[in-house]
Amino acid sequence: MGSGDNNEDLVTSLPSQPHADFKHFAGFVTVNETNGRALFYWFYEAINNPQEKPLVLWLNGGPGCSSVGYGATQEIGPFLVDTNGQGLQYNNFSWNREANVLFVESPVGVGFSYSNTTSDYEHLGDDFTANDAYNFLHMWFLKFPSYRTTRTFYVAGESYAGKYVPELAELIVDRNMDASLHINLKGILLGNPETSDAEDWMGIVDYAWSHAVISDELHREIRESCDFKSSDPWKNQTCCDAVDELLAQYHKIDMYSLYTPVCFASTASSSNNNQYSTQGFMSYKRTVKMMPRIMGGFDPCLDDYATAFYNRPDVQKALHVSNGHSIKNWSICNYNIFYHWKDSKPSVIPIYKKLISAGLRIWVYSGDTDGRVPVLSTRYSLRSLNLRITKTWRPWYHDNEVSGWFQEYEGLTFATFRGAGHDVPSFKPSNSLAFFSSFLLGQSPPETK
Repeated sequence: MGSGDNNEDLVTSLPSQPHADFKHFAGFVTVNETNGRALFYWFYEAINNPQEKPLVLWLNGGPGCSSVGYGATQEIGPFLVDTNGQGLQYNNFSWNREANVLFVESPVGVGFSYSNTTSDYEHLGDDFTANDAYNFLHMWFLKFPSYRTTRTFYVAGESYAGKYVPELAELIVDRNMDASLHINLKGILLGNPETSDAEDWMGIVDYAWSHAVISDELHREIRESCDFKSSDPWKNQTCCDAVDELLAQYHKIDMYSLYTPVCFASTASSSNNNQYSTQGFMSYKRTVKMMPRIMGGFDPCLDDYATAFYNRPDVQKALHVSNGHSIKNWSICNYNIFYHWKDSKPSVIPIYKKLISAGLRIWVYSGDTDGRVPVLSTRYSLRSLNLRITKTWRPWYHDNEVSGWFQEYEGLTFATFRGAGHDVPSFKPSNSLAFFSSFLLGQSPPETK
């Protein structure tokens, strides 16, 4: 650490933690003194030469789901939650091999993040989240001053963070005009991102049909009755009924990973709010055009393990959340936030154009077995940018196998991960790390075996 960097948040006694040759920190950052809003973070220094590595902020979406519960301990962090939440195992493909990685539970109400002002929870939305995340960064840099001026900075995320990440990046770009607020943002990385509601929904429908989840007849009915580009596509009852039938088919499998099992653990229905057994859940979310990230990865019960782990008194004490006696209730997704989200931009494509003009590196990737934000949704959204192709569609390789395909455009790179679901690093950890390394270097994914 640089002199003056934060020591009070150093994590020294995390239960069941494997040996680590790096430092990690956890705690709260106040983003609004008046209302008492504070966001919880967990920060891992790079394994080697952290002073020379970039800083990467990772955000999960929902809205209402935890970046600590998903990104940090199911996907790209160095410690992955183990069976039944009783311990941790080391992740040999952690992204802190290549960067210093910062996870934040955002907005307030997610995970351990909180507000002392009840009315804050009634106003949560995209703009609210972006502003608090921006304030968080500036306050976090006061804790870790060596990371502000000497590091390149990137923002990464998946799912509904497909909106969070560009919105935060836009705020940084706009406010960097004031030199005193400058943050050295160089690029963004987005996985299976919600991007544009109309294109996202068309992609869901076409993907379900092309992967034999729905019939030819249902696909045709949706295509003929639904105008996803209208301000209210759900005013057409025929469209609503047809989309509900599509979602009903996904009740039977894991929408986020078409070809892996669902969790049948006894705790699954209680801890995850009966997400796949309650028809009303999916039906209701159709009307507001969003569904949360629920399950994924090769072990479909990971959400349960994370919930058990973060509700342990000794874990909360080690992470500077509580005194180790009184428990703070932690859930992997806050459904109140999800159901009552106030402000969701219908499309962030205009922000993409702005960030491309600003010269940021923008990479987008898709696990191709995800039905929730399928590869077709992302291709439809990116097609609307009308960017000039600079490197045509071709495979990229990892461990002598085709890992996926990619195409480069003027200002953007798009890639697929073959056989990966919604949260790609859970399915393809080694491939994901290699891809992340290419992103940081600004080099194309490997084109040869």
